[in-house]
Amino acid sequence: MSIYELKPRFQGLLRPLVVRLHGMGVTANQVTLAACVVSVALGLWLFFSAPSLAAFALVPLWMFLRMAFNAIDGMLAREHHQQSRLGAFLNELTDVVSDAALYLPFALVAPFSGFWVGTVIVLAGLSEFAGALGPTVGASRRYDGPLGKSDRAFVFGALGLYVALGWPLPGWTAWLMPLLAVLVAWTTANRIRRALEEADAKTEAAPLASAPPR
Repeated sequence: MSIYELKPRFQGLLRPLVVRLHGMGVTANQVTLAACVVSVALGLWLFFSAPSLAAFALVPLWMFLRMAFNAIDGMLAREHHQQSRLGAFLNELTDVVSDAALYLPFALVAPFSGFWVGTVIVLAGLSEFAGALGPTVGASRRYDGPLGKSDRAFVFGALGLYVALGWPLPGWTAWLMPLLAVLVAWTTANRIRRALEEADAKTEAAPLASAPPR
């Protein structure tokens, strides 16, 4: 089970806005790039400017808005005939870049380790890479959990809110980032395994579909 599975309901709420944006001439690629620019700007500002902890409240706020941006660009592409090869690249690459930028500031939060935050960033990128490789073996683009993009957004958004409220993080939370790293690695393995299973199932079904009727 992943938060990603709730996406259809979220899209239903956004559909009237998507129709209006399309009427205004907004394109899917513009929305994708805008979400990436804001994510990178916010993440780098939090990391390099080291503002007050209250500024981390922007992380959950933007994580929610970014989910809306991601849903909107997909709906513009699919439902308003804006799909493109460039858009396919932008959709995958900007997500990885945005995630990395938004996770980076947590390396400054005690008791988290910069090493483990970096490990989560790298593994998150690999998990999305593994999901995107599904079509290369005859499967679909895989979004399996347990810690996909939407799930990670929820976790880091909740952490951002906790930090912003000024509540102290107990020492045992130092193990949170290693735990997230394990869950993201598990996600990658799940995506590979299920992509191969899906591809094998299609291969086995193909001869049956092409066999002449008796």
